[in-house]
Amino acid sequence: MKRTILLAEDDDLMREFITDYFAKERWDVLEAENGREAMDLFEQNAVDLVVLDLMMPEMDGWTVCRRIREKSAVPVIIITARAEDDDQILGYELGADEYVTKPLSPRVLVARAAALMRRTEGTVGREGELLVYGELTIDRQAHAAAVAGQTLQLSPKEFELLAFLAKHEGKVLARDYILDAVWGYEYDGDPRTVDTHIKKLRAKLGSEGKLIATVIRSGYKFERVT
Repeated sequence: MKRTILLAEDDDLMREFITDYFAKERWDVLEAENGREAMDLFEQNAVDLVVLDLMMPEMDGWTVCRRIREKSAVPVIIITARAEDDDQILGYELGADEYVTKPLSPRVLVARAAALMRRTEGTVGREGELLVYGELTIDRQAHAAAVAGQTLQLSPKEFELLAFLAKHEGKVLARDYILDAVWGYEYDGDPRTVDTHIKKLRAKLGSEGKLIATVIRSGYKFERVT
């Protein structure tokens, strides 16, 4: 299946290099050299994935990511030369699904993009189950969740995390285990990423946020509250 990627990168050589690799894997690539152009392209085209550099002129990547998340749950991969944990956590707080630091391998970037798309397009939900917990419903096949009939605006990573927790209802899951399962074994970021996503999930779940319990010094547990 042909997919379309929006690539926002102000370095011409790097953008061309990354574009070539995605094109070889039969992706259509929309190129933006600054944040404002990236938002214009995003609003004018249907895209399956956004690869977003943080340090861009006119509008930085933080702002672009936030604005995209206000409109869409499309998967977002951030690429940056800044490897600090706090920067990565901020990226995830803004709704990014992956975080890749420079110098990067375009081949690895394409592979991670493909893996993210496989998860987004329903690997988690092949069972086709509709799970119900109080007012929360999780539709694995549609890759969607709702509370009291209102669809939740979840990023792909947030949905994957919610579905994973629900799949292991009643079990205490350590942060490292969640990282390996949801972010992948190759992820080498801060375990606080899990805490950040849990916090955002609870906020979006509203009254049903109580389904995700914190187990002190152990991790998290998804359980029905009686």
